[in-house]
Amino acid sequence: MNESTRRRPRGAGHGTSTATHTAIARQLLHDIEEKILHRLEQLLSGDELRPAVEGLRQQLQADTEMWAAQVTGPDSRLAEATISRIVSALYLDGTEFTQPASWWRTPFGSVVARRLGHPTSPVVSLSVASAMLGITRQGAHDLVKRGKLQRDTDEVGVLVSSIKDRLDPR
Repeated sequence: MNESTRRRPRGAGHGTSTATHTAIARQLLHDIEEKILHRLEQLLSGDELRPAVEGLRQQLQADTEMWAAQVTGPDSRLAEATISRIVSALYLDGTEFTQPASWWRTPFGSVVARRLGHPTSPVVSLSVASAMLGITRQGAHDLVKRGKLQRDTDEVGVLVSSIKDRLDPR
């Protein structure tokens, strides 16, 4: 994560590049196809259902473009609501968020970290904090030691609010 990314004003999505918008839309479409559409196609065999699935795919292409605009747009409430819906539908395992650390480096993962924080926990491990920030675990540890990231007083971990502040200061 570079310095210019960290210093962008909170909710500043209207300056999002076309490449970032496109990357988010592509990631969402890919993940929906992998997690939902392909499974649906397996269940709904038959030539008569192919047009329905293809129509759904075309609708999802338009929707992912809209969602990418919403999650990067200037309306923080809309961005957070859209992110929450997408995360709930695609990335939660029951009530647990079990994405690998590499997920935070994806286009959508980066937006989630910046706009929402961690979807299911106000406190995360140092390893998750470093993944959310896109830095090494040692780098996150150094930020904690310097008071740039806040530790939770009751639990062993880093406050997600301090990670969000570091990614997108007010």
